[in-house]
Amino acid sequence: MGSIDYLKIDGSFIRNIVENPVDNAIVTAITRISSVMGIQTIAEFVENDAILERITALGIDYAQGYGIAVPHPLGKI
Repeated sequence: MGSIDYLKIDGSFIRNIVENPVDNAIVTAITRISSVMGIQTIAEFVENDAILERITALGIDYAQGYGIAVPHPLGKI
């Protein structure tokens, strides 16, 4: 079995992390387990500053979504 470097957290959990305590708890648990295992985390669907602030506080390593930047075609960045 190969090593895992990154774990992407599905946007369905991230999208409502600020308003939904269950989503917040799930993302918190995923982040803690990933940290213990030495795996970096990526959050999908980071759509606004409130979400970005919450995932930053949790220690998530990377973010994707319109709250960060609009998508770019590969090779055109």
